[in-house]
Amino acid sequence: MGPFLQVALDFVNLKRALKVAEAVVKAGADWLEVGTPLVKSEGVESIRVLRKNFPHVTLVADFKIMDVGRIESEIAFKAGADIVCVMGVSSDSTIEECIQAARNYGGKVMVDLMNVSSVLDRAREVEQMGADIAEVHISIDDQMRGKDPVAYVREISGKINIPLAVAGGIHSETAGLLVEAGASILIVGGAICKAKDPAAATQTIKKAIKERVVISTDLFKRVSESQIKSVLRKVSTANLSDAMHRGGQLDGFIRIGGGNKKMMGQILTVRTYPGDWAKPVEAIDRAEKGDVILIDAGGVGPAVWGELATHSAVQKGLAGVVINGAIRDVEEIQRLGFIAYAKVITPSAGEPRGFGEIGVPLKIDGKNIFTGDWILGDQDGLVVMPRARAVEVANRAMDVLERENRIREEIKEGGTLSSVVELLRWEKEHT
Repeated sequence: MGPFLQVALDFVNLKRALKVAEAVVKAGADWLEVGTPLVKSEGVESIRVLRKNFPHVTLVADFKIMDVGRIESEIAFKAGADIVCVMGVSSDSTIEECIQAARNYGGKVMVDLMNVSSVLDRAREVEQMGADIAEVHISIDDQMRGKDPVAYVREISGKINIPLAVAGGIHSETAGLLVEAGASILIVGGAICKAKDPAAATQTIKKAIKERVVISTDLFKRVSESQIKSVLRKVSTANLSDAMHRGGQLDGFIRIGGGNKKMMGQILTVRTYPGDWAKPVEAIDRAEKGDVILIDAGGVGPAVWGELATHSAVQKGLAGVVINGAIRDVEEIQRLGFIAYAKVITPSAGEPRGFGEIGVPLKIDGKNIFTGDWILGDQDGLVVMPRARAVEVANRAMDVLERENRIREEIKEGGTLSSVVELLRWEKEHT
């Protein structure tokens, strides 16, 4: 069986889903999936509309059934679905009810193995029950933490006799590898639906599947800790803030130097007294190349940083400095091309008294900041990512960037932001 390309239409707007569906079917997509967000936002009518528009395409209803298997399966099949999805963590009776309903309506059942305790054991069990397809699925939330489905596909491949589907962050670099590993149905969502050109993305992934090759892509990949900086080069502070549920920003800082360059790196913290520049300067020697020194000097003057400290930081290869306090020698810092942010600019410097500490926790603007946390600075301002969540936040920021890329293209095609996202329809009801 296959290999087939199943495009997951994970939209909340049926109009947007239809537009992409038309493009990807023409480009060679084999199956269309009525994604869970689409079913929940637009209802079963989304299945009926897609069936009417694409009568000869295999239609998968991703209901993620957990209970009342017969009723929910019948709803999907009566609306026009060919395949319905039930969760592998459901009870055996629920899965069996879905299978019986499928037999009555000439449909098939795909069992989603997301979050089961043993992927292989559950795959074997549902095969014995009569399931038609087993699906290895890495959830979006787990993808954001760097997980991928390759190992699970290899674990199951060759050990069950029903077709194996796979979903979870698949793109043109991994699609061919997953076919080689044993997958026969490749379920692709974001790498096609968030692409600037969904048709071209479909053709690229089809090529990767058919020829079992790796085709390079800059987007749709999720990273591990060692690759965080590669994401920060692509995303903006606005993307990061959105990824953190409109959080993480440090407000009220003035940007100095660096032109349009972004500042990014891991933080070395410094706590000092207003005007005491001893520990900030000592921190330059303690910092690693690419670090950002973040100084808490109480948000006031005198200056704890200037031209000579900047020269030292440049020589050390530091990425920038952020000062909750005062800075001076702005023209010289700008000539050096160094990126600095500060709360206050003043010609007055303090004295090196030696009070304070390096590498200690700080609290600035109500946010707890630690050495090792990540910071990104651009023309919009500053956002701090806690080290413990940096991988997840970076990946979510890429997801924000990718989604905006698609919306931007739809606006270029003649829409407006309000019309593309159907803003009025999705405004919260006020009582």
